[in-house]
Amino acid sequence: MYASLRNFLFQFDPEKVHYFSMACLKTACSIGLTDQLIRNAFQFNSASLKKELLGLEFPNPVGLGAGFDKNALYLNELEALGFGFVEIGTVTPKAQAGNEQPRLFRLPADKALINRMGFNNNGVEAVKQQLINWNSRKNNRQKGNLIIGGNIGKNKITPNEDAWKDYQICFNELHESVDYFVVNVSSPNTPGLRELQEKDALRKIFTVLQNDNAGKNKPKPILLKIAPDLTKEQLDDIVSLAIEMKLSGLVATNTTIDRSNLSAASSNLANSIGMGGLSGKPVKQQSTQVVKYLSDQTEQKIPIIASGGIFTGEDVAEKLSNGASLIQVWTGFVYEGPSIVKNICTYLAHQQS
Repeated sequence: MYASLRNFLFQFDPEKVHYFSMACLKTACSIGLTDQLIRNAFQFNSASLKKELLGLEFPNPVGLGAGFDKNALYLNELEALGFGFVEIGTVTPKAQAGNEQPRLFRLPADKALINRMGFNNNGVEAVKQQLINWNSRKNNRQKGNLIIGGNIGKNKITPNEDAWKDYQICFNELHESVDYFVVNVSSPNTPGLRELQEKDALRKIFTVLQNDNAGKNKPKPILLKIAPDLTKEQLDDIVSLAIEMKLSGLVATNTTIDRSNLSAASSNLANSIGMGGLSGKPVKQQSTQVVKYLSDQTEQKIPIIASGGIFTGEDVAEKLSNGASLIQVWTGFVYEGPSIVKNICTYLAHQQS
């Protein structure tokens, strides 16, 4: 059924379809009866899928990666679809429009996307208010236990030497409203951002954040999101830093700038599209290799949230067997539709039985 709807929606601009689809879901979930019907249809609740990690209890291991709900506008709706956790953002101190449109493209032959969004978001103050509203409603409803991650970044105009200030602002503003943080220095769509993956730059950012975190009444887990395009030497630096700075975990991986795994049809289309981060099936193997390398090098002592090319329960099982503790979908959600969480959770539950 969703395949037919997807084929229809794929006739239109991807970014407009995203907002249209989520607006429709939001309207449906604003009505008590349809909200409950959606929850009944798409949630899969099983005690066997609960996961204790980062000092948090995740209802299930399936999360939604950053970039889908940048401004924390759809948390109720995403909870209704069964997600165990949602990473909002990437959030920057000041609102920014992002890159020029069009900036989101489909490669349907390879079940992939290319995006060059550019950290478009409403700014930390607006996102903070959305989260305050969500937490207030959540306390009143007591419906579920959706875990919220805060993915934070720097504004495009902020020079790299001052990047730590942007991360510090977002960290402190959102500290009371999210369950964990992810420092994003791996998007290919903000000029110079990936340079912050170098060890000294990361040490500066995490020194500031860990110092601030230590002074809070309830410190929050802090994770680092990395690109799939790093060399082994760079990955070794990440592992060394993660141990040195006592990071809570790693998110592997962001989108890739590599186009070598595309089919001929998608490769031609990608060439016409130009710059941007590639996600979906073509990044699956690359991402899994990074997850395994990090897991092996850290001796599985640092939790890893795997992201990249996840569409099915089998894909999740592969990530978990290579060292991941949790997983995130994004492109798979676009291609597989609202049943993706239920399908994955059903598969995992059956594997355990």
